[in-house]
Amino acid sequence: MANYDFIKMISEDEIAKRIDELSDKISNDYKGQNLHCVCVLKGAVIFMSQLLKKIKHDNLTIDYISVSSYGEGGRESSGVVKILKDIDSSIEGKNVLIVEDILDTGNTLDRLIAIFKTRNPNSIKICTLLDKPSRRLKPVNPDYVGFTIDNVFVLGYGLDFDEYYRNLPYVAKAVEKE
Repeated sequence: MANYDFIKMISEDEIAKRIDELSDKISNDYKGQNLHCVCVLKGAVIFMSQLLKKIKHDNLTIDYISVSSYGEGGRESSGVVKILKDIDSSIEGKNVLIVEDILDTGNTLDRLIAIFKTRNPNSIKICTLLDKPSRRLKPVNPDYVGFTIDNVFVLGYGLDFDEYYRNLPYVAKAVEKE
């Protein structure tokens, strides 16, 4: 991405503060219930790890699913959602919280929800670090949102460009150099 500048949009401190707020809400919403958190790899792993450390819950389990809708080097979703690695645990009768890095077109989460519903969970909710509603193609609405952003290409805090920049401790937008 040599032809791009990165402009910090959301600082590490802002993310930490919002994670505290989200974890408090999730803890209260699931008080006394089971909670099975499913991390959408790879992008959500940093967000979910920070979120889980703050959720106050004794009946919490975790799992991972890996999906792809972007080609190599892509900045736009192909619209085709492929499951690369399915969850390992049964979700039957469980309250499932899908933890995602960014909700964009909704194609990925729409597909995951459809798959998960066939497995008879008690409930399915979505927690996303970033929500980009202006790009939504599917009627997917998150239950917990870190930040709502405009239609910009973002990196950092788990989000990548061709697998790079996930380790930035903040969210930045990529802007083409003039």
